[in-house]
Amino acid sequence: MSPDFLSELFSNPLDPGYADAAARRAKDGPPTGWRQTARRTTAVLVAGLIGVLFAVAYRQTVEDEPRRSQARADLVSQIKARQETTDNLRARADALRDQVARERDAALGTDQAAQRRATEAATGLRRVTGDGLVVRLTDSAAADKGGDASDLGRIFDRDLQLVVNALWASGAEAIAINDQRLTATSTIRKAGGAILVDFRPVTSPYEIRAIGDRDLEDKFHDTTAAALMRKVADGEHIGFDTRRADDLNLPAATEPQLNYATRPAPPSATASATPTPGTTSSSPSGGG
Repeated sequence: MSPDFLSELFSNPLDPGYADAAARRAKDGPPTGWRQTARRTTAVLVAGLIGVLFAVAYRQTVEDEPRRSQARADLVSQIKARQETTDNLRARADALRDQVARERDAALGTDQAAQRRATEAATGLRRVTGDGLVVRLTDSAAADKGGDASDLGRIFDRDLQLVVNALWASGAEAIAINDQRLTATSTIRKAGGAILVDFRPVTSPYEIRAIGDRDLEDKFHDTTAAALMRKVADGEHIGFDTRRADDLNLPAATEPQLNYATRPAPPSATASATPTPGTTSSSPSGGG
């Protein structure tokens, strides 16, 4: 495009055809007779067709809404029923676990039973009670009102990981997130818009309870993670609160499914005595 073309474009932006049509209309006047009737008829038909399309679309939407609402209500009902079933099965599993633990302690000696209880408490497989710290994280009010899942006003899995690691480093002996006890094999990850702790969903507000010494709160507040969360809370209006708590009761974690490695069987004597290709076997010299 040359400078002359650009100058012409900006000096005469209107297409010449529009100017000719305006001049012809000014000379001949508005259309009359069958032309005017044809234009009016076409406009009426187009407007009527658009109205019919809108009416059909509205009616279809209204008719489909009860089915969508019913389907949504059925899904919500199924989710609640499955959650209730899961809670009942979890309570049943906890009761059976306690029964097995009592039977085991009765079969073991006093010293062995005490050692086992201490090991289970340290690994997260037994309920524990003690004083500690409660850290509460909540999404911002803007995020609760339907903001995008990528908004900074929401708590992410990495935020929970950051706080939990800081609590461990500060001397916490046992930690649970929304009653989900953490162990050495626990995972905190994101799946879609949900946060999973050991593959169980947790939602805001996130309450992280940790049992530890009296100075656990002071040590945690001195960490880089606590300073970063305070900064994010001031900038993004998320909730970040801590408080000392007495007699915290943390539930036991689900027993993990561990995989074990086995040593391969040693080669047989016959296989070891068989010479490999390209070698010759010889008997030792000398007699006896």
